[in-house]
Amino acid sequence: MKQVTELVGGDSIFSKPQQPLTLKFEDVGYKIKSTAQNNSQKSSTRTILNGVSGVVLPGEMLALLGPSGSGKTTLLTILGGRLNSTGTKSGKGKVTGTISFNGAPFSSSLSRNIGFVTQDDVHYPHLTVTETLLYTALLRLPDSISRKEKAIIAEAVITELGLTTCRDSIIGNSENRGVSGGERKRVSIGQELLVNPSLLFLDEPTSGLDSTIAGRIVSTLLNLTMGGRSVVMSIHQPSSSMFYMFHKVLLLSDGHPIYFGEGSSVMDYFASVGYEPRVQMNPSDFLLDLANGVPPDEIVLDKDDFKCALVSAYDTKLKNKVQEELEEVERQFRETEPRNKTEQWCTSWWNQFRVLLERGLKERRHESFSHLKITHLIIASFLGGIIWFQSRRHVQDQIGLIFFIVGLWNYLPTFQALFTFPQEREMLNKERSSRMYRLSSYFVARLVGDLPMELIMPTVSVTITYWMGGLKPTALSYITFLLITLFSTLVSQGLGVAIGAFIMDLRKATTVTSILMGLFMMLGGFYVQKVPQFVAWLKYLSICFHMFKLLVLTQFTPADTYECAPGQRCSVINLPPVKVVSFEHKELNIFIMFVMLVFFRFLAYMALRSIGVPG
Repeated sequence: MKQVTELVGGDSIFSKPQQPLTLKFEDVGYKIKSTAQNNSQKSSTRTILNGVSGVVLPGEMLALLGPSGSGKTTLLTILGGRLNSTGTKSGKGKVTGTISFNGAPFSSSLSRNIGFVTQDDVHYPHLTVTETLLYTALLRLPDSISRKEKAIIAEAVITELGLTTCRDSIIGNSENRGVSGGERKRVSIGQELLVNPSLLFLDEPTSGLDSTIAGRIVSTLLNLTMGGRSVVMSIHQPSSSMFYMFHKVLLLSDGHPIYFGEGSSVMDYFASVGYEPRVQMNPSDFLLDLANGVPPDEIVLDKDDFKCALVSAYDTKLKNKVQEELEEVERQFRETEPRNKTEQWCTSWWNQFRVLLERGLKERRHESFSHLKITHLIIASFLGGIIWFQSRRHVQDQIGLIFFIVGLWNYLPTFQALFTFPQEREMLNKERSSRMYRLSSYFVARLVGDLPMELIMPTVSVTITYWMGGLKPTALSYITFLLITLFSTLVSQGLGVAIGAFIMDLRKATTVTSILMGLFMMLGGFYVQKVPQFVAWLKYLSICFHMFKLLVLTQFTPADTYECAPGQRCSVINLPPVKVVSFEHKELNIFIMFVMLVFFRFLAYMALRSIGVPG
């Protein structure tokens, strides 16, 4: 309870950060390779950032200003450790320069003291404000703090950020009305404040908000700096009242710095180099005009020439001053004590799994067991039962019913599973970048959380269709039939999960899945009895083939006969679909499906590793 007391004690729960951090960045650059439009074989290098330097001390708030495309978000992302800052390639880009925190480079253990709020507020729409912050606390705060104590911290954040009135409201989205944009942004900030960060990065925290709400958010951030916390934010066009809250300002123009220093001195600086507005105006509006290459009215200069003049003035007037501040900070941290290495993760794998499973079940209960989805499935099951009502005396009809069930419970789980990871990609990237949990704990919790829907709905559907359709009326046959269907459903779900993880574009993933499922159905043993020998082996890749064969074996034996002509009975073995699947080697079919069950999920996990942080 001591840690909680320290966090919630005093005038504010965040009156003092765990470890004050000084951020120093020197000559930061970022270049990307782009293909020329007129010749696909040629490529050019585009400079996004060029020689950006600066220092943010504990208790300071730095605003990154500049027009769209000036490099604000790129710089913020690099400083926050979201892009490689060691000169190695990151995708098509390359980062240069040095970045240090208290004289040390960025590390995974250091990331616990750093918060990063993205421009887009990515949340689960059906969770309330309290649930969103509580689950974040359970994942990001160490196991040494109990669940009850983590809940107290989450409550303190709600109070601190003025979210008490909407604490029980869902976050919402375009389809479900929830909290307002300003409240949603404060929830995003609150998620980062839960770990009491020493340094907080925010990308356009006032984007899309009215001036009053935006001013409240910036004022809240200013209060956070009073205890020694550092705040770095990118912001497009703040009001004059917001502008004078910033301790420091970094102004960018086409990736070049044209001002770095105290916010209160920026107008005096540009006046000293010959640029000042003719009338009183919002400083941020004036700075934005300058960064866009729009000179004051009395100055006649080409846009590019004016930008070059601003860069030249920075190099002459400010660069040495910034360099002196960098050297002073370097001297302070030249002799530092060795830092103790901490565990990579704050919580155990098992605790991460439990919290993620609980959160996932709460979020998806509306989707998984929606009235519309259940109604559609029950209607389809009853229709199947009515069409094949009591078809026991007609063997061909029974085989048709079996293949209907095969098709239904291959298509449905596969297509539903396609949406598993594409819909959560933004959330996964956000939370994994903050090192909230291991990828493996998320992956297992996500799959286990889908089991209720994957098992309950097939059970209800098969039970309706099985008995209405007049399939073999024995308990053993029914139970075996149901277990095989559930097993096959899980295999099909694994295929959908794997395709969705590899192809995050849902339109492309749906097209690929439709082609694959069509191929599997054709090779299932019902439609085509004589497949050409050179492609006959493909049937062993078809989930439909294995499922169809195993289900047929639950209803028939080699000794069964049927009336093939008036007064004449024939062996079931000679019936075309049964002849194709045969009664032999059923253990092999079970083994192949088990391999698929594991293999598809392994492929999905490896695909997720390739698009995020390994773990």
